Amino acid sequence: MTIRYPRPLRPGDRVGVTSPSSGVAGPLRARLDAAIKVIEAHGYEVVVGRCMDGATHISAPAAERAAELTGMLTDPAVRAVVPPWGGETAIDLMPHLDFEAIGRAEPTWLVGYSDMSTVLAPLTLLTGMATVHGNCLMETPYRTPEGLLSWLDIVAAPQGGPFAQTPPGRHYAGGRPDWVGDPGMRELPLEGKGGWRRLDGDGDVDVEGRLIGGCIETVAPLAGSRYLDTARFAADEPLLVYVEACEDDALVIARHLHGMRLAGFFDRAAAVLVGRTRAPDAPTLTQDEAVLDALGPLGVPIVADVECGHVAPYLPLVNGARGRVRHTAARSEVVQTLD
Repeated sequence: MTIRYPRPLRPGDRVGVTSPSSGVAGPLRARLDAAIKVIEAHGYEVVVGRCMDGATHISAPAAERAAELTGMLTDPAVRAVVPPWGGETAIDLMPHLDFEAIGRAEPTWLVGYSDMSTVLAPLTLLTGMATVHGNCLMETPYRTPEGLLSWLDIVAAPQGGPFAQTPPGRHYAGGRPDWVGDPGMRELPLEGKGGWRRLDGDGDVDVEGRLIGGCIETVAPLAGSRYLDTARFAADEPLLVYVEACEDDALVIARHLHGMRLAGFFDRAAAVLVGRTRAPDAPTLTQDEAVLDALGPLGVPIVADVECGHVAPYLPLVNGARGRVRHTAARSEVVQTLD
């Protein structure tokens, strides 16, 4: 499939904010405002949609959320769309999103992770539009450590690339940040130590392919449907597939990954990247063992503790980009090329 990359953002461009899944409750509106100011400080105009209510797990009925997202992605004046965060049930947007209209429109950057990957992956797989699996709006104020990029760096990068990211070897090991008490929070203490690890054995990794993936708990229910058809997307190209667990225990993650493998999601994988997680182990199965139990039969390199999940800092990955992953005892790196 031909990948369609949105043009880089320029000062004065418009960024849309909408909540395709969960909205923002009143006590957290100050954090939302602080994050919007960060976007504006980069020289962009921010337009906030109507689907932002945080009273329940959804910001509006599915048809309204889908219509607002479709509208932003097909509006030539909007150059990027970012949600405040993910949520729970973005899967209900699938029958309501106008994939054909989005596929005909000039591509627009769509950013996010967690439940947003439920939308990002299908958009790339069905329309060929590149999307950014990276930190959402509420995490955008955090300073990006050396070696990584923010989604703002990605969407403004010169067309093509390549651009490289290297893990900082540090991550956030604390509890939920207090955005109510400190809505302008810019720093997270990255006190956890550790870099990437190869799960499936020893030896260096050097592999290339198109990037695609998402949050295990939210994309797994799409496995086997047209919304997660990686074989059609890949054709004869290898894929670099990334997955990450948010909160389900290891037994649930194992079942999800087995189901995704049986449905063919990993059939074209040349390697699998697994995001660092704080999701719990089960009494008889760890998260690492869950991955190996389900994906070991693939016979491809499996690299764990990549910064593409729910544990800060965040390493943005562009769905559809050509990627090269290199991992040795001395150095780890992912290089992305928008071609």
